[in-house]
Amino acid sequence: MRIRKVTLTDFRNYTSQTVSLKEGLNVFEGENASGKTNFAESLYCCAIGKSPRTQNDKEMIRWGASAACVNVEVVKQYRNYEIRLVIDQKGKKKLAIDGIPAYKMSEILGILNIVYFSPDELKLIKEGPSERRRFMDISLCQQSKTYLFNLQKYNACLAQRNKLLKSGLGFNSLKQTLFVWDTQLAKHGSYLTRKRYEFAQKLKTYAKNAHMRLSGEKEELGISLESSLIYDELDAIAAQYRAHLEADIQKDIDLSFTSFGCHRDDLKITLNDIDVRKFGSQGQQRSAALSLKFAEIDLFWGEVGERPVLILDDVLSELDEGRSRRLLEMSADLQTIITCTKFDEDIPHVSFKVRNGSIS
Repeated sequence: MRIRKVTLTDFRNYTSQTVSLKEGLNVFEGENASGKTNFAESLYCCAIGKSPRTQNDKEMIRWGASAACVNVEVVKQYRNYEIRLVIDQKGKKKLAIDGIPAYKMSEILGILNIVYFSPDELKLIKEGPSERRRFMDISLCQQSKTYLFNLQKYNACLAQRNKLLKSGLGFNSLKQTLFVWDTQLAKHGSYLTRKRYEFAQKLKTYAKNAHMRLSGEKEELGISLESSLIYDELDAIAAQYRAHLEADIQKDIDLSFTSFGCHRDDLKITLNDIDVRKFGSQGQQRSAALSLKFAEIDLFWGEVGERPVLILDDVLSELDEGRSRRLLEMSADLQTIITCTKFDEDIPHVSFKVRNGSIS
């Protein structure tokens, strides 16, 4: 899988720009605030359907323009795609795939698979469980429409159940009503739990190997899924789910939210058996996060049959020389897009210069 061409119109600080990308390493060099990260953001939007930087989509429209547009041509093993994303002044996004309008942003998932890393992605290690669930969900949604469907259904059921818990109804009334939502939560939650467990098991092996290479075999990375549920067949997981939800009704009424479920899952990440989230240095946390991303690449290869596009936004400046070199060697067989202020490595690459919203 690779990106052939990108066209930006009134996106961030770009007025009109077309860039043809090559296979292998594509390096975008430029000063800070020149537009490098904006370019990387445009690709993320066309892969995931939203920005990695802002919740306010109107911010991506160039100042004074009426709309922003991103066109991406994608080459895959069996066919090519063209993704067109338009953001209007109201912040509403319109999507077209091969010229045909798509009415749900989720339809974009799986067309352009990317693995994206920026300094902000350190949140994956340093911050709370929601960041690690987000990492799992974004990766699994790109790999499987069925996972996306179950995730959307679970979130909708969870919102309805929490609304009921806040309604002020008595225990008996709530117990009868909650049964409907508990059944749906157990159905969709058991699927998510099983897939996350399988994801973590595969990720563990790939990430261990990736980190051995990245750290020069000095550290061993460990990963496991932290869940309240015991992994089993789907029916058995669903039965656990229903039993816990029923047993916790009074507790949930007192708290006014659902206290049990896969919306509380987490990934435990260790280096040499030490919790890197709590005790790892900044450099160790960054290397661990990068190793997770490279493990994700191997997962895509195994599950989808194609390697994703790797986007590394301003990453090299945060790594020492040895790890930077090993990182580039590990990405040699991928289409890789790197943004940086200066690139001095003597390895084959295509260089793009970025200046004030212009790429040459």
